[in-house]
Amino acid sequence: MYASFVTPTVSALDHERLLRIASAGLRIRRVPPSAKLLASELERARVVSPASLPPNVISMHSIFDFRDGITVQIRRGVLVYPGEEDEGLGRISVLSPLGAALIGLAEGQSFQWRSATGVRRTLQVIRVVHQPERASADEEHHARAAPAPMQSELMRSTR
Repeated sequence: MYASFVTPTVSALDHERLLRIASAGLRIRRVPPSAKLLASELERARVVSPASLPPNVISMHSIFDFRDGITVQIRRGVLVYPGEEDEGLGRISVLSPLGAALIGLAEGQSFQWRSATGVRRTLQVIRVVHQPERASADEEHHARAAPAPMQSELMRSTR
């Protein structure tokens, strides 16, 4: 169905949440193939802390540009949880075959798959425009690194 020759990199937070989603999908009577694919990707993923996730890697709610190897079109996508998908807005569910393959890919990396009609397709990640998990880790780091206000400044602000 699909082949990626790279090890996905996933934050510990995404890994934990996505394992629950994949496990829930595997417990139902007719297991969706995408639940198996997501579980497989998570099993082979390199798990890192949110602060250690490289900024060029697709994580949940990342905004990214990708190229379809057949049409050569560059499109923008957002990787979302099941129920948040909207094809018209480029919102791709992580529980879809495409979304399961995208999680953890970095800029320049690609994967191949065969469509339902048997056509070999390739998709390449061009750019990660925004990665919310890394952005919030950076904001937290900057907040901790900011100097504490001096006592006199605090007194002035309460008057």
